Amino acid sequence: MSHFFAYLSRMKHIQRWGLMHCTHKENVQEHSLQVAVIAHSLALIKNKYFGGTVNPERVALLGVFHDATEVITGDLPTPVKYFSSDIKQAYKNIEKFAADRLLELIPKEFQEEYKTLLYSQDNSEHLALVKAADAISAYIKCCEEQATGNAEFGRAKRAIEEKIKSTASPEVKYFMQHFVPSFSLSLDEISAPLNI
Repeated sequence: MSHFFAYLSRMKHIQRWGLMHCTHKENVQEHSLQVAVIAHSLALIKNKYFGGTVNPERVALLGVFHDATEVITGDLPTPVKYFSSDIKQAYKNIEKFAADRLLELIPKEFQEEYKTLLYSQDNSEHLALVKAADAISAYIKCCEEQATGNAEFGRAKRAIEEKIKSTASPEVKYFMQHFVPSFSLSLDEISAPLNI
């Protein structure tokens, strides 16, 4: 018997933004889906508009698994995770231990396929798109919280926005310009007929 999928199912119990007051709690499972969807779209944008040749389906799959180790490690708040190079390295070691543990739970016949997902071993372009999608997802969370009047996310939003701008590829800039503004709108506003 393998407990791998039972462990992954527990992503829904790992809360994100643990140090912040949230009007809507977000768990790792929800976040991973959003990252996968955004990463997939970034890959499509890269291929269609900017001459890319990445595999959108592979990028989406990497997005699904990008935080899978958190079922063992929990979600360490970003300010803690990146407080110093020593802590950052220690956390990388913990993540590797968690990936090792999860991989042990998978039947041997499937371990090679899951290894690349759990250890984020892939084409660097694919991984860069997932990393960008992760940042965009965090930025969207900040926008959504601010739209409900939660001022707690102002500083985080500015910091993430600066990070995105400083490392933004053309596909990220496109996504930020064409899709992200809608996340601050109400249901009535996004449901209204478009004036094209």
